Amino acid sequence: MPLPEPPWRKPVRQQLSRELIVDTALDILDREGMAALSMRRIATELGTGAASLYAHVSNKEELQELLLERVLSQVPHETPDPARWADQLRELCRQTVGALISHPGIAQVALTTIVPTGEASFDQAEAFLGLLRVSGLSDPQIAVAFDVLSLYGTAYAVEANAMLTGEFSQSEIAERSRQLAEYMASLPAERFPALLALGSHLGSGDGEQRFLAAVDLVIAGMEALAARSEG
Repeated sequence: MPLPEPPWRKPVRQQLSRELIVDTALDILDREGMAALSMRRIATELGTGAASLYAHVSNKEELQELLLERVLSQVPHETPDPARWADQLRELCRQTVGALISHPGIAQVALTTIVPTGEASFDQAEAFLGLLRVSGLSDPQIAVAFDVLSLYGTAYAVEANAMLTGEFSQSEIAERSRQLAEYMASLPAERFPALLALGSHLGSGDGEQRFLAAVDLVIAGMEALAARSEG
């Protein structure tokens, strides 16, 4: 085994690369959140100057896109099976949202990135579209279903991140829910009959239950549309 370096020698720096920068950024993100992430902070972690990072990453916006790509690359994909596409689609939605939630702030990046164009983003889109293509929907319907599932899943992940990072505490949510229920009970029933009838169901259950129920609702609609076109 090689001997350790003597303490009086200058430590050898790791050779910078885009992959190392993204690794370091993801570690900071997972430990401290998006607010702590900056090119200067990454450079400090790597023992170098911020200017040296710009040879590999143009700016923080590009770094965030690279982080999104890294997170999406962690999502497993299955070969579409026409006999079980619905179950595969549910699992892909669950895995995608789970990956976004596990890295605070990444869901917000996904929501605000107009058109992700990295390799992992293309793989992710291919996985979704491949499953939707065997569902029996028409191409225009597939495009809409893809938009709905992608946007809803990302928005749910943003909300879940806010809960997990303490942006909204459970006690604050419980108190606001109590106040809202009392206020809604005072509303005129003749003006808001649907709102008062369904108010107790809005936001009921935990977030994951609502998310999976929403995915099931979309899939049920897809199955109905596909059956209608076959008939």
